[in-house]
Amino acid sequence: MFGVFAPVVNNAFVFVGCFFLISGFILAYNYADRGAGLSKREFWLARFSRLYPVYVVALLISYQMLEAEWHYQTRQHFIEGIILTPLLLQGFSPLLATFWNTVAWTLSSEVMLYIAFPYIIAMRWPRSPKKLAWMVMGFWALGLVLPALYLWLQPDGIAPHDLNRYSPGMYLRTLKFTPVPYIPTFLAGLALGILQSKAEISNRVRMWMTGGTLLVMAALFHWWIGYLPYPMLHTGMLTPLFALLIIGLSGDHWISAIFAVRPMVVVGEATYCLYLLHFNCWNLMHKYNVPQKLHVEALDPWFSYVVLVLIALLAYYTVENPGRRWILKLWSHRR
Repeated sequence: MFGVFAPVVNNAFVFVGCFFLISGFILAYNYADRGAGLSKREFWLARFSRLYPVYVVALLISYQMLEAEWHYQTRQHFIEGIILTPLLLQGFSPLLATFWNTVAWTLSSEVMLYIAFPYIIAMRWPRSPKKLAWMVMGFWALGLVLPALYLWLQPDGIAPHDLNRYSPGMYLRTLKFTPVPYIPTFLAGLALGILQSKAEISNRVRMWMTGGTLLVMAALFHWWIGYLPYPMLHTGMLTPLFALLIIGLSGDHWISAIFAVRPMVVVGEATYCLYLLHFNCWNLMHKYNVPQKLHVEALDPWFSYVVLVLIALLAYYTVENPGRRWILKLWSHRR
C-alpha cells in the first residue's frame, strides 16, 4: 500500500524518540542563554498556551472514541481516564496512557519535562563542544538501560524476538508510554541544542552529515529495522542518527533548503496539530467510509494523508494560534 515508504510507515514509532530529542533541542536552542534568568512562570505559560487549546479540541473531536473506551475499560478505569486525560496525566498510568486519544500520552511526558526544564537549564552545562557531544552519547546510552533490562528480564514473559508494537504486557506499556524512559532522550536534546550554539561546523560538513545520515537511515529502514529490538527502537535507539540529522539540517545548504520552502515550513508549523489529530481523525474517516462515499478509495491512503494535513493546518490557524494569543492576553490582564 505504501510502496517504498512502507518500512518507514510501519515503523513510525521510532520517531517517538526523535520527538523528545527535538523538543529538548528546540528548548535549549531558544532558552539556554537565559539560564537561571529564565522566568519559570512565563515559560510554563508559553508552553501551556501552545499545547492545551489544540489538545482540548482533539479530545472534543474524538468524543466518539469514548464509546469504545466505555466497552473496553472497567467502570473504575473509565472514570479515572475521564479525569486524568483532560489534566494531561494519563501517561503516568500504563493502563490508561492511550485513553481517548492514543497518541496524546506523549503530552504527559512533555508536561513533566517542561516543568523540570527551567531548573535543568539553570544548571551549569559544559561549554566544550566535545564534552557536550559526549553528553549526548552518554544520555543516549542511559536511555537504553531500561529497555535492555526489559529484554534481559522478560517480565511480561514475551521472548525478545516476538516483541512488536502489538505486543501486550503491563511492563512493556510502562516502558513505552510513561515519562521516565524518555528523560534521557530529552536531556540528550538539551545537550544537542547547546552543542549547536557552541560548535563551529561548516555548511559543507553539515551538508555531508545530512546526506550521509539520510542514506544510512534509508538503508536501515529498508534492510535492517526488522532485526533491531523493538523496546529499544521505541525508546530512542536511533537517537545518534537523529542527532546527526538535526545538526546537519541546521546548516545552510541545498538539502536544508528543501525543507525551508514555504509549503514545508507551513506544514512544519502545524506538525503539533497533525500529531494530535491524525490518529483519531484517520479512524473516524475510515469508520464512516469517507473515501468510499467520495469515490476516492483508489487514492487512499494518500487521499487521507492530504485530508489530515488540511485538518492540521485548519487547527493551526483557527485553534492553536488564536488560542495561544487569547491565553497570553488573558494572563497579561491578570498580572
